[in-house]
Amino acid sequence: MSGTNALRTIIVDDEPLARQVLREYLAGMPAVEVIAECANGFEAVKAVAEQAPDLVLLDVQMPKLDGFEVVELIGRATPVIFVTAYDEFAVRAFEVHAVDYLLKPVSAERLAEAIARVRLRTPGQPATPPVAALRPPVSERGPAERILVRDGTRVHVIDVDALDYVQARDDYVGFHSAGQEYLKEQPLAEVEAELDPRAFVRIHRSFIVNLTRIARVEPITRDSRVVILKDGRRLPVSRSGYQRLTALLDGA
Repeated sequence: MSGTNALRTIIVDDEPLARQVLREYLAGMPAVEVIAECANGFEAVKAVAEQAPDLVLLDVQMPKLDGFEVVELIGRATPVIFVTAYDEFAVRAFEVHAVDYLLKPVSAERLAEAIARVRLRTPGQPATPPVAALRPPVSERGPAERILVRDGTRVHVIDVDALDYVQARDDYVGFHSAGQEYLKEQPLAEVEAELDPRAFVRIHRSFIVNLTRIARVEPITRDSRVVILKDGRRLPVSRSGYQRLTALLDGA
C-alpha cells in the first residue's frame, strides 16, 4: 500500500520464500509499503542509504554481511525488526536497539504486533523488549575478525589480520591497511575493545598497532620512543603504551 503516511519498509533476507511470506503479510496491513527487497547485507546497506526507509525487516544469518553488521553500518536511526530462525541472538538484538525480534516461522499476527511497536516507538529511544526475549546470552562474542566501514552506499570489509594500525582522528578513527586509510565514526576505545588484545596493543592515546607489523622500537629521547613498522611508518609511543607493549611482547 502506498501513501504519504505509509510505513516505508525494506525486507532483507537471503531466502526468497521468506521474503515472499513477509511481503504477503505486509500487503494485508494498512499503511505499509514495501519499497525494496534485499538478498544480502550489502544490498541492504545500499538500499537504506539510497531510500531512507521507515523500517527494515532484517534476517540475522546471511551471506556477506550478517544482520548485526548491517545495523552497525546503517546506524540506529532506522528502526529494525529482526526476523530469524535463531533464538540465541535476542539479547544482542535489543542491545543494538532493535524494535522487536521475531522467530521464524512468524505469523501475520506477530508481525502486525511488531509493526505496531514501530508506530508507537518514540524516535531516538531504545525499544523495550518483550519479556520472552529477555534471556541470558548463550556465549560471549570473541574478538572481531573483520572491520566494516561504510562509504556512502559502498561497504569496505577489512580482515583484521590485514590491519596495520588504527589512528584516532577527532570523532573518527582511521583504519590503515595495505597503504589505504578507511575512516569510520567510532571512538578508539571502542575499537580497542573489539580487537584481540593478544595481537593489537594501544601504544599511544591515538594509536593501536598490529604487533605483527612492528619491525622495532627506537628511543627518541630519554622518555619517548617510536615504533617503526615494517613498511617504514613511524608511530609515537607513550610511556604507558610502552609498558603495555613490552608486557605483551614479554608474554608472547
